[in-house]
Amino acid sequence: MMMNKQKRTSLLFVLLAAIVTITGCSTGGSDNQEAGTAGQGGAATYNFRLAEAHPADYPTTKGDMKFAELVKEKSGGRITIDVFPSAQLGEEKSAIEQVQLGAIEFTRVSTGPMAEFNKDFGVFSLPYIFNDDDHVWRFLQSETGTKLLDSLETSGLKGLTYYSSGSRSFYSTKPVAKLEDLKGMKIRVIENKLNIEIMDALGANATPMAYGEVYSALQTGIIDAAENNYPSYYSSKHFEIAQNYILDGHQRVPEVLLVSKQVWDTLSPEDKAILKEAAVESTEYQREEWAKYEKESEEKVRAGGAVITEVSDADAWKNAVKPVIEKYRTEYGEVLNAIEQAKTE
Repeated sequence: MMMNKQKRTSLLFVLLAAIVTITGCSTGGSDNQEAGTAGQGGAATYNFRLAEAHPADYPTTKGDMKFAELVKEKSGGRITIDVFPSAQLGEEKSAIEQVQLGAIEFTRVSTGPMAEFNKDFGVFSLPYIFNDDDHVWRFLQSETGTKLLDSLETSGLKGLTYYSSGSRSFYSTKPVAKLEDLKGMKIRVIENKLNIEIMDALGANATPMAYGEVYSALQTGIIDAAENNYPSYYSSKHFEIAQNYILDGHQRVPEVLLVSKQVWDTLSPEDKAILKEAAVESTEYQREEWAKYEKESEEKVRAGGAVITEVSDADAWKNAVKPVIEKYRTEYGEVLNAIEQAKTE
């Protein structure tokens, strides 16, 4: 069976990245770390790369850059991290694969596609499990949220911290005012099984697709709709084509900052502490930037002609997807209980 173009491209990224690692390219890869030159007090120096799918002015990218700034400061300049925005090193799934290989050292990705690499992360794709952003962060900073981040080590990844991503809602080229309006719509979703099941429960037709392909797909009618948060809706310019945005808030899918487990295991305890401390400190900055950009994005899409609709009957939406949640309750029971508990803490 022939691979489609997207899969060939993704595989090519991974193979090329692996070659870079094996040959010990001076800008990254595990060979470069082992051969790091001596810095202050004889400690090794490193120049790492961080893959980011969003543009340079996006809140997650700003979080990445704050992380890099803090690492350089805390290491006295021994450790530098170059951030590559706008998917220069590949879309999120490809970036995760390269980080697993150690060909790229760091990446920031949505927890949505992470379910393909660590099934526990599928819980974040379940619909309507969080009430608001404060609820999300009470869970992420709980013992269970920390354990979930640490569980990534079994997947060849090391989770350093979470970042904010707001709530995801639907936007369409056609008017959407109620749940029934989604029936039969072709809606782009993140490439994981759970998102497809959610669309089925809502009566829509899921179309898994890389984020970078959504604009042209909306423009040409390959899809009728997509779903994302305010900042992505604005920065991607999807609001120019799909001007109907309904605030159902079906998912609150956090972001995660990752380092390759291969790379992590080569570092000294002191350097590991620097990276972890810098990542955690960058989180508060990223959350502040997110809140500001979210508000600005809403104002700009409204000014650009987008029609924003509030959901009048949230229970109808929640009831429609209950079978999906129940299907996964056994698998994610412990985490769902912790999320429920975080509502009242």
